[in-house]
Amino acid sequence: MSTLVECVPNFSEGRDAAKVEAILAAMKIDGVYLLDKEMDSDHNRCVITLVGERDAIAEAAIRGVGKAAELIDLTRHQGAHPRIGAADVVPFIPIEGVTLEDCVAIARHVGAEIWKRYHVPAYLYEAAATRPERQNLENIRRGQFEGLKTEVATNADRRPDFGEAALHATAGATVVGARKPLIAYNVYLNTSDVEIAKKIGKAVRFSSGGLRYVKGMGVLVRGMAQVSMNLTDFEQTPIARVFEYVKREAVRYGVMPVSSEIVGLIPKKALEQAAEWFLQVENFDSSLILENRLAAVTGGKMAIGGLRAGIEPFIEQLAAPTATPGGGSAAAAAGAMAAALASMVASMSRGKKAYQQYERELSDAIAQLNQLREDLKASIDLDAGAYAEVMKAYKDAKSATPELAESMVGDALKNATRVPLSIAQKAHQIGRMVNSLKPITSKNMWSDLAVASSLAMTARDGGIANVQINLQELKDEAFKAEMLAAIARLA
Repeated sequence: MSTLVECVPNFSEGRDAAKVEAILAAMKIDGVYLLDKEMDSDHNRCVITLVGERDAIAEAAIRGVGKAAELIDLTRHQGAHPRIGAADVVPFIPIEGVTLEDCVAIARHVGAEIWKRYHVPAYLYEAAATRPERQNLENIRRGQFEGLKTEVATNADRRPDFGEAALHATAGATVVGARKPLIAYNVYLNTSDVEIAKKIGKAVRFSSGGLRYVKGMGVLVRGMAQVSMNLTDFEQTPIARVFEYVKREAVRYGVMPVSSEIVGLIPKKALEQAAEWFLQVENFDSSLILENRLAAVTGGKMAIGGLRAGIEPFIEQLAAPTATPGGGSAAAAAGAMAAALASMVASMSRGKKAYQQYERELSDAIAQLNQLREDLKASIDLDAGAYAEVMKAYKDAKSATPELAESMVGDALKNATRVPLSIAQKAHQIGRMVNSLKPITSKNMWSDLAVASSLAMTARDGGIANVQINLQELKDEAFKAEMLAAIARLA
């Protein structure tokens, strides 16, 4: 199965290009691609954006941390951006064929290897955090390198997840995690008074009562006060809303924004949202963008094909005289389409005047549906892979002892049962969410919700059917009872 993971390591070096190039060279591995490199001398920090297969990108990140530990001395480092490590933060983001949970596993493996190979302690944050207070990066970074170096030796709550209660003498510690796509967004003000930027940063960040999914602070960059922010969920708190909030706060202090900047990369959808916001296009949706429409009708290629070009390969694989992909994969695809339709309806209603009172409910629904859609897309391959393992187990069992053969086949069948059960459970959840959206979304889109409901039901029933057929071959009565009880709850 093809997997694609993004990694955006932040290194505490933004002035010495030779050192940054050496770190990049250390991360050069087959299957890993460099998308972007940003260096900032005022922050004294560089942000690298990589994408690649899950195993390859994990190894690339580990080697990058090792090279940074070799080249960067935090005892001599100065810059506007807070930091605790030479390789300060290393997040993993799911892109294709992986879930957020998969990225959590990658992060924990990387954290353990960083300590094992280089004796640089590692902390886990965001979705990979092992304790609630460490989900927020700023809590781990409190006191920066100098403060943490002293406190970690005496305060058990500040001990790293991997390593001893002491920082590396020159490389500090590294924070590794898993998260959704993040936008690093900065707004410059027409003043050099950094205290104003700090006040605005405090006002905008969620932890101080500001906007949800926004982290912010004030720093002095290029002689200008800068409000430096991370947007952790741009779909729920759009970048345009953040800019307007900063602009409004700036007026209170007699200043105004003069420019803004993106550090690293930004999802195209975020800019589409900004265009809709500022242009007030009342009939806007992403299909109005020429390039999006071309991609939809050509499957990403300039050829005749229409929308069928994107789905046709999967349908032809289903029709092929092979065991996989089969009904389980089809059920997962149906569930993913149900989530996509429901998300589309919620997104087109959110922000409209008639549905302003349901803004929070629609935002929550969109976030949940987006995650369910990604999980079910991944399950298309997971189900096919699980069935392939069953076939392999039956083949290997022919040359094994009876006891080992039963164990091998049983384990494979159990996994092949859990996957469609998960599909059925997620589809059931989508069906319930579709019903909850009916009274709070546009009545002009009832047919879309009707189709979403039917698809969710099909996915649920398809998942249940695959559970039932796999249970027929199993001899573990306790497991069978557990699975039967689970599908009974879905009925």
